[in-house]
Amino acid sequence: MDYKKAGVDIEAGYKSVELMKKHVQETMRKEVLGGIGGFSGAFSMEAFKSMEKPTLVSGTDGVGTKLKLAFLMDKHDTIGIDCVAMCVNDIACAGGEPLFFLDYIACGKNVPEKIATIVSGVAEGCKQSGAALIGGETAEMPGFYPEDEYDLAGFAVGIVDEKDLINGRELKPGDVLIGIASSGVHSNGFSLVRKVFEMTKENLASYHEELGTTLGEALLAPTKIYVKALKSIKEAGVIIKACSHITGGGFYENIPRMLPEGVKAVVRKDSYEVPAIFKMLQREGNIAEDMMYNTYNMGIGMMVAVDKEHVEQTMEAIKAAGETCYVVGEIEAGEKGVVLC
Repeated sequence: MDYKKAGVDIEAGYKSVELMKKHVQETMRKEVLGGIGGFSGAFSMEAFKSMEKPTLVSGTDGVGTKLKLAFLMDKHDTIGIDCVAMCVNDIACAGGEPLFFLDYIACGKNVPEKIATIVSGVAEGCKQSGAALIGGETAEMPGFYPEDEYDLAGFAVGIVDEKDLINGRELKPGDVLIGIASSGVHSNGFSLVRKVFEMTKENLASYHEELGTTLGEALLAPTKIYVKALKSIKEAGVIIKACSHITGGGFYENIPRMLPEGVKAVVRKDSYEVPAIFKMLQREGNIAEDMMYNTYNMGIGMMVAVDKEHVEQTMEAIKAAGETCYVVGEIEAGEKGVVLC
């Protein structure tokens, strides 16, 4: 008896590392110290000494049951983008610049080519956000996961000068809400998605005119990474007063998180076109509208609040970063919360 006969192939692990090295290398920043394969990742903070009060911000998350679609479609090259996005968007939401990322992949069987493909997506997400992929772990766990399945999670660290933290404290009535468009469902609410749509290869491969693509491609579209858009706003000289990453819990849970006491967010539902995938999901699942807005991003992946005098400047900066945005509402005096009208 040996480890391989017990279900863990150490040689496959070595091969996975070799195959993923080229993807990891593409994410490197000048602050990264050492190479790939050490027991820990090292990152120099020398470049940030000029900040008055350098403050670390962090985020950790997984992809959730969206992975089930990747398994069914045998498509693993974008799911890593989702993992990075869920972490770095939270960091950017606080005003931070993502610095580095670490991933964790647990699988039933280590197929080196598949692992390398997953990591290629993680590396792409890191490149989109400017974060270095400085470490990770691939754990082969036979008997715990089915051979053809895996889990994926990640952890990111960023930095911001304390005075530039986005915390909502200066938010006031009259400030304007600008929503930045999502790419679709992103990485939340897939337990409900999988109840509404038949999870078969055939159904996921079916083309829908209203979607302009197959159901599977629409659902598996990777989560938008908003780091560049928020950085573009800052570089335009605009102060983001408050910011909300619209993830699990949708509008009703996430928007109030950016509000101080004494103000409410008023969002106009007709201020933008809700993407077809959400309309289809609501129709096919007979889901109440309130539940949709309490579960999904409904086409808005990031919400920012700015002074009304900076609206045009903000929207130009977002568009310059390649993103679509809408004026979706405003801040009013009242009990802390969100009102959809």
